[in-house]
Amino acid sequence: MTATAPHFGTPPSTPVPRRPLAAAALLAALVGMVFGLLLGGAGPASAHAALTGSDPQDGAVVDTAPKEVTLTFSAQVAMGSDSVRVLDPHGKRADTAVAPRDLRSGSTVKYGVSLHSGLPDGTYTVAWQAVSADSHPVSGAFTFSVGAPSETTVALPTEQAGGGLVGTLYDIARYAAYAGFILLAGGAAFVLACWQRGAGARPLQRLVVRGWMTLTAATLAMLLLRNPYTGSGKLADAFDLDGLKAVLDTRPGAALVSRLLLLGASALFIAVLFGAYAKREDEREKKDLTFGLAVGGTVIAAGIAGTWALAEHASAGIQPGIAMPVDILHLLAVAAWLGGLVALLVALHRTPDIGATAVRRFSRIAFGSVLVLTATGIYQSWRQVGTWSALTGTEYGRLLLVKVGLVAVLVGIAWFSRRWTARLVSNGAERLVANGAAAERSAEGAGAQTDATEVGTEVGAAVGAEVGAAIERPGAGTEDGARTEDGARTEKPRAEGAPASLAEDPARAAQLARQRAAVATAEKKRIRDADPERSGLRRSVLAEVTVAVALLAVTTVLTSTEPGRTEEEAARGATTATAPAAEGPVNLTLPFDTGGQNGKGTVRMDIDPARTGTNELHIWIDSPDGKAMDVPELKLAFTLESKDIGPLPVLPVRLTEGHWTASGVQIPMAGTWKVAVTVRTSDIDQTTIDKNVKIG
Repeated sequence: MTATAPHFGTPPSTPVPRRPLAAAALLAALVGMVFGLLLGGAGPASAHAALTGSDPQDGAVVDTAPKEVTLTFSAQVAMGSDSVRVLDPHGKRADTAVAPRDLRSGSTVKYGVSLHSGLPDGTYTVAWQAVSADSHPVSGAFTFSVGAPSETTVALPTEQAGGGLVGTLYDIARYAAYAGFILLAGGAAFVLACWQRGAGARPLQRLVVRGWMTLTAATLAMLLLRNPYTGSGKLADAFDLDGLKAVLDTRPGAALVSRLLLLGASALFIAVLFGAYAKREDEREKKDLTFGLAVGGTVIAAGIAGTWALAEHASAGIQPGIAMPVDILHLLAVAAWLGGLVALLVALHRTPDIGATAVRRFSRIAFGSVLVLTATGIYQSWRQVGTWSALTGTEYGRLLLVKVGLVAVLVGIAWFSRRWTARLVSNGAERLVANGAAAERSAEGAGAQTDATEVGTEVGAAVGAEVGAAIERPGAGTEDGARTEDGARTEKPRAEGAPASLAEDPARAAQLARQRAAVATAEKKRIRDADPERSGLRRSVLAEVTVAVALLAVTTVLTSTEPGRTEEEAARGATTATAPAAEGPVNLTLPFDTGGQNGKGTVRMDIDPARTGTNELHIWIDSPDGKAMDVPELKLAFTLESKDIGPLPVLPVRLTEGHWTASGVQIPMAGTWKVAVTVRTSDIDQTTIDKNVKIG
């Protein structure tokens, strides 16, 4: 897009001075101030955050209730007053309901919440929600037990933060914002750089204005939905003034407000582009105004693109100082290419007088945009993915492969478009302009008029000789004249050269004008469609736009997906934090009760060496009085739920009364494994107990 509006009020006869440069400098200062405010309030940014550890850990059983619960994250997060909640087995708050304490130390991101004293035994649920440095909400939940596990009425949340109806609406608004920016920036750039006569074409004017309206409406919707999107998830909270105020204090909220301010400047640019600029006829004045609009508009377009770069993935992770300018270039290249494509498609379909020169200019711009997209895309892919394994093993990597495939298809179709452009030029580029001029002459000859109140005498005079004989009525009615006493007829005065019936019947004249205008329009369409090069180019560009719509959808999803690099780093951090290498055998104690006679007891288990690979298990079963207890059947199973592995069954062998063993038990990878023990004390009495254990 390009924007600025420096020439309101300049008389047509006055040479246009260097005002565009001053206006562009003013706009650059505005954008610089916005960026400075955003960057000045931004601390060190990191990537899409994930929970990497906690104390107590997920599934842990502690002897006494802790004084606080701490959470460790892979990256910086923003916490609210109710971001962490600890619930007892009955669903009541076990924490003190105050804002989490910031326990950061160096590069470790840690928050803690204090618990009430004297908590009873049972299973407690920790639910947390935060906002990553890249503006996306993250959430999760885990449990720990005091004394022994118990039943709990708390259901773990199944919906992630940013989901549900609010998340869907927010994603739609995000997609609409990208689409609006592409139409606004790309359409305006097409007019200024490729086809300046298009500034007076209504179809292109409507395209750019609709892009502006779409981007403005989407930005307002995102600003209102931001509070429930990162918080409660309730649509009604979109109109919570306190929540809106809190959003404005965040970097994403400031970016959205800055975008609205820049859209105000772009509205002025649109008014000049389709007003004073479209009407300017003096070549020198138009050249200066073109330069001013191009410079100022580029500044505004870069500023609008920067509101994304400063609030999303580019501002988080490694090398943000390089990534943000690269992201701005990427967005501008996307707008120039895809937005220009849509503008070209509209021009080919709706304006018969676009010339081959404009098509050729856009072809060069599209080629340059593809080169910029390739360079910036390679850098962004390396930064967000990092490894080949993340390219295929993470959701972000797989979506990126889909995006690359769509880009390849788009470039392939663009190759055919370039061929049609070359044929258009080699077979006589003048044909398009000549056809457009012929259509205009046809329209002028038809005398097309749209205002019925003005065509009465003008159209009658224009078509007098042609239609007079057909519509003039013979006779001596008083409406056509009067007779003297000797029978001689006297004519009423009428417009010179106009048939009487048309001069006195404006409705009929207007109808005739509309018919001739319809004929002229049909003639324009016939001339346009008769050009094979133009028709082929139009079909090719339509195919490009269709693929571009799908490409934009994938790109929108990518912006809300955790980058592959940070997903792998978070997984490694979680493994390190929750499953440290054991220095010796792991000992477990699990009480059980099958419910029948002599159905109570305790299972004691040793896992040696509690590492990946081969392990040896010893299981002892004790009765309530501490003596060895014999049972008819004992079974084990290991499950690593975080990796969807298992259950892996283990059938121990009875050595002696109350003592079972299993050798050669294979643990394929480190992690927090759930060990399930099934004990049968009679033919009908059986129970299964389980416990999480860290094996690494």
